[in-house]
Amino acid sequence: MPPKKPGLSEFELFRMLLTNMINMSHPLVKLANAIDWTRFDAAWGKFYHEKKGRPGLPTRLMAGLHLLKHMHGLSDEEVCARWEENPYWQYFCGEEYFRLSLVFDRSSMTRWRGRIGPDELELMLAETLRVAMASGALSPQACERITVDTTVQTKAVAHPTDAHLLLRAMEHVCRLARKHGLKLRQSFLRLGREARREVARLIHGKGHKQALRHLRKMRTWLGRLTRDVGRKVEALGEDGADVAAAFAETLALAEKVRTQQAKDRNKVYALHAPEVECIAKGKARTRYEFGVKTSIAVTNGRAKGGQFILGMHALPGNPFDGHTLCGQIAQVERITGIKVTRAYVDRGYKGHGHKGKAEVYISHTRGIASPTIKRELRRRNAIEPIIGHTKADGLLERNHLKGAAGDAINAILVAAGHNLRLLIAWFAALLRAICCLWLVPQPALAR
Repeated sequence: MPPKKPGLSEFELFRMLLTNMINMSHPLVKLANAIDWTRFDAAWGKFYHEKKGRPGLPTRLMAGLHLLKHMHGLSDEEVCARWEENPYWQYFCGEEYFRLSLVFDRSSMTRWRGRIGPDELELMLAETLRVAMASGALSPQACERITVDTTVQTKAVAHPTDAHLLLRAMEHVCRLARKHGLKLRQSFLRLGREARREVARLIHGKGHKQALRHLRKMRTWLGRLTRDVGRKVEALGEDGADVAAAFAETLALAEKVRTQQAKDRNKVYALHAPEVECIAKGKARTRYEFGVKTSIAVTNGRAKGGQFILGMHALPGNPFDGHTLCGQIAQVERITGIKVTRAYVDRGYKGHGHKGKAEVYISHTRGIASPTIKRELRRRNAIEPIIGHTKADGLLERNHLKGAAGDAINAILVAAGHNLRLLIAWFAALLRAICCLWLVPQPALAR
């Protein structure tokens, strides 16, 4: 059922209003009052049935928690814990009275994200840009000239060595066998853990050949384990159709881990996140990154409130940068409602083939006569600090959300969180300016 606003109970008469506890001039309060929360209710009401099920959680509460989470770079558990002790956060999420505990479990945030989906969550990014334009931090003309680049949204996975993946495959198969009551001939877990320790000790020293022998043994043990499970599942016959379906994906991943070679394509780098890709961006400090390529678009000129992110989305499959430009420009125009006239990119976008109305300028291009375009092209490098902020202050560096949908959701919410940090700084600067005007002594009136 759609979310319902709770009525005033007798107990509320003995509780203090949040408006009497907090400073109404606080930047977070100003930001909460500037956001059009009814816009979310109108857009996401279609995901609730009018009569079936229990009433859903308030949309402002769930949207506010996700905005606070990505504004401060917190996990679901941390944002729920801080919400209980911070009256400003409770006011931002639409509470009228101070609450001592949350009205839902932390897992409700996961289910809510999955219900709304990445496409609909773009509305949160669009709302942050609307607030920026309404408050004067961002001008509509700044959205016409953008800078586009790609980065890697790394996944929360361990470094994928062969020994680590083989042991994890054994653990996944054995865990699933215990869950369904299959009695294995041998689990090989003790031998696998000992072999992994030996590989880690010997692989980079003089015992390299000995480490490779341990790896071959681990592959043999994993093959024996998967064949044993396959025979047990086949013995169940038609009664074990559900068990066979439960084992199908795990056994396929385990077999792929066992047989994959160093130069194979579409390798498995994590058993719990098979969508992870190995991406090389040419960094000296990090040769390979494991996650998904992500495109980001920011304003080219420095607005009053800073450089806002106009669009961000995940790019599964590690496509060529030039092939992603059309989609990124289309996302910016869809979110802002403003046509892009110029896009500035680096040399990785050569051969982009963009045929839209927006003019594309590649860095280090000679023969440009316009001084304005030259100046804006020099500002293309300003997107690099923005990417650094999304990774250091946001959650782009280590994404914990599951699957390809989690990658897309995390990317769009990271962009919204970055814009909110700029808006908080903008409202704080406005408050300081107003205070300075009040404190400056006024000249005496002439008699």
